[in-house]
Amino acid sequence: MRFLILGATGPSGVLLIRKTLEVYPDSTIIVFARSPNKIPEDLRNNGSLTIVKGTFDDLDELESAVQLGIDVVLSALGPVVSPSALTTHSPTTPIATFYGHLIDLLYKYNVKRFISLSTASVTDPHDKPSLKYAAIVRGVKTVAYPAYADIVAMGEVIRSKGQDLDYTLVRVPFLTNGDTEGVYAGYIGDGKIGVTLSRKGFAAFSVGEVANRKWVKAAPMISNA
Repeated sequence: MRFLILGATGPSGVLLIRKTLEVYPDSTIIVFARSPNKIPEDLRNNGSLTIVKGTFDDLDELESAVQLGIDVVLSALGPVVSPSALTTHSPTTPIATFYGHLIDLLYKYNVKRFISLSTASVTDPHDKPSLKYAAIVRGVKTVAYPAYADIVAMGEVIRSKGQDLDYTLVRVPFLTNGDTEGVYAGYIGDGKIGVTLSRKGFAAFSVGEVANRKWVKAAPMISNA
């Protein structure tokens, strides 16, 4: 298996790399990252990793990563909440725009599987009313509108432009540094979804879904069991 991993310099992305290497020890992992030096040294020196340096605007470098021959994209990309997010309501959507370019390349190079981090701000027809989740989404929308807008746009571009991909939107609640990988996957309002998830759980679920394929063209909400 050959993987392209995005968001690999953040804590969830690092765990995504480690879990992929654990489950697929003979795999090749291509990392597209703006700051490769933020990847732990043991991973940078791992012979299974190929690191391509680039930003959201470096589309030639992105294409060079995709054309190395990949089977699956795993993404831990998510908006960064900056101080400006507390004051602006005129956001851009940098990750969603980047995803649009990425999807064009996935079609060009016949890559079908795309598993991406998402959140409860992206709704799903299977969701049911939930006061706690409604409050969480309303709070994010109020205090960090640019991040909210980018997450929503990410979901829209994957579902619309990427409609012919085998995508999975892995919606997560509040992420923690807990040590458990056990997760429950369902939908908001089903009476079982909690409001916290370990980053290890996100990584384990995402990598597991590569083979399980239970949630293709779906947007499960996951939390620690």
